[in-house]
Amino acid sequence: MNPLIPSAKTIQIYLPKGNPRGLRLAEMTTRTVRLIEIPRIHIDDFFAMPDANQVGLYFLIGDTDSVEKPLLYVGQTGDLKRRLNQHDDKDFWTRAFVMLSTNNSMTQTHALYMEHKAIATAIEVGRYELKNGNNGNKPHTPDPLKADCEELFHTLDVLLSTLGQPIFESLAIHDSLYSNETYKSKSTDSTIAKVTQIIDEAPTKTIPALFYYKVKDGDAKGYYDDDGFVILAGSLIRQTQTSSAPPFVTKLKESLLSSGKLVAVNDKSYKLIENHLFKTPSGASALVSGRSTNGWIEWKNELGETLDSIYR
Repeated sequence: MNPLIPSAKTIQIYLPKGNPRGLRLAEMTTRTVRLIEIPRIHIDDFFAMPDANQVGLYFLIGDTDSVEKPLLYVGQTGDLKRRLNQHDDKDFWTRAFVMLSTNNSMTQTHALYMEHKAIATAIEVGRYELKNGNNGNKPHTPDPLKADCEELFHTLDVLLSTLGQPIFESLAIHDSLYSNETYKSKSTDSTIAKVTQIIDEAPTKTIPALFYYKVKDGDAKGYYDDDGFVILAGSLIRQTQTSSAPPFVTKLKESLLSSGKLVAVNDKSYKLIENHLFKTPSGASALVSGRSTNGWIEWKNELGETLDSIYR
């Protein structure tokens, strides 16, 4: 199967308290994986569930209103309730996502393998800022067990994205697969009920169109998708900025420079070393130009069409 064209899936989301902002349980109807989203203020609701005493993989995520990456901690345990209680001293996280098996078939070896893979993949993708002090311990895993873990991990990836956490989804575009054709990506909201069926139809086009933005000393390209706007590595960022620049621009430049993800190519321009995701097209164009901008009309494709004319 071509990994760029996913097959259709049915995912069930259950709200045990009837509260769409409380606990949410997501399952793929043909698999044995359950993912539970737990707002920190509702952690006691999870502790009261039988699932809380299982072996599991968990993700602690810190929400942020800035353009910086969300914070992420990945762990595994033989007793979810006990382990999450031990993380009460960590202030950054506001939501936990717990993965476990619906038939109690997940072992500690499964969890250790997937913890190691989750950390390595999250670092490689770079959407979240990892708070782990190490990369986890990869256990000796026989091939049959490894195959089970890889299948479980694929299901985990889909469920995390369904609940709004694309931790393992790459920001990269493969040039050999890129097409200059422009695609529309309109999404519709699903009605939230106690049990919601979500049908994920396979898209006919999965490679996003590129958009460009040029200003004095700045020359960037990127693409727009469900998560926001991604500026691609190699883009040039103007060093100077005006008084109208949003406050986050200075802070973000400093962060990218200190981490080596932004380097000076001369005394007027920086170069972005890796892809960077922004919540809005305007945030992306503000970094490039060093001033307040409307990214919906600044970013244009090769035909000169704006983001606004295509996506809105």
